[in-house]
Amino acid sequence: MIDLKGYGHFFIDGLWMTIGVALVSMAAAIAMGLVGAGGKLSRNKTARTLANIYTVVIRGVPDLILLLLLYYNGTVFLNGALAAFGYTEHVDINPFVTGVLVLGFIYGAFATETFRGAFLAVPHGQVEAARACGMSRWLVFRRVQLPQMWRFALPGLGNIWLVLLKGTSIITVVGLQELTNKSQQANGVLKMPFTVFFLASLIYLTMTAVSNLALHTAERRASAGVRRD
Repeated sequence: MIDLKGYGHFFIDGLWMTIGVALVSMAAAIAMGLVGAGGKLSRNKTARTLANIYTVVIRGVPDLILLLLLYYNGTVFLNGALAAFGYTEHVDINPFVTGVLVLGFIYGAFATETFRGAFLAVPHGQVEAARACGMSRWLVFRRVQLPQMWRFALPGLGNIWLVLLKGTSIITVVGLQELTNKSQQANGVLKMPFTVFFLASLIYLTMTAVSNLALHTAERRASAGVRRD
C-alpha cells in the first residue's frame, strides 16, 4: 500500500480538475470542429480559405507555444483594454479559461478534419433524394446528414478525446491545479518522485482505459442496425 502521508487528496482534487478541463475543452473542440468543417465544405471561397488557414496553422504550432501566447499576451491585451477604461489594477487570465480556450482551439482543428470526413461519408444519394423531396439545405443537414455523420465521426472524436485528456497536463505551466500540477506539489513535500509520478501515470492510464471502454460502447450503439458489407 502506498503511503502518501495525508496527501492523497491532492490526486483526487487534481483528477476532478483534469476531467473538468477535458470535458469543457472537448465540447469547445466539437463546436470549433463543426464550424471548421462547415467552412471547409462551404461554397464560399472566403469561408474555405479561413477554415484551411485555421487547420494548417493550429496543427503546425506546438500546443505549449499556443498556450503561452494566449496566457501571457492575452493578459497584456486584457490589462491594456481595462487601462483604456481607467481600471489600473493588474488582472490575470484564469488558468482554467486559458486551458479550455487553447485546448478547444487546438483540438478543434483536428475535429474539423474528422467532421469533414464524416460529412463526406454520408451517402450523397440520400442528400439528393432529400433535396428532391423539397427539403431546404438546413433541413437536409439537420434531418439527414447530421444524425448519420456522428456514426462516422465517433472513432476520430474518440482519438481526439484520448489525446486531449492527456494533453491537459500542459496547462500546469500556467498554474492550473490539475493532476500533473498536484502531483508536483505532493512530490515537493513527500520527496518521492517515482511513487508520486507513477501513481499519477496510473490515474491517467485508468482514465484512458475507462474512456476507451465508453467509446467502444458508444460506437457499437451508433452502428446498431447498420448493415455491414
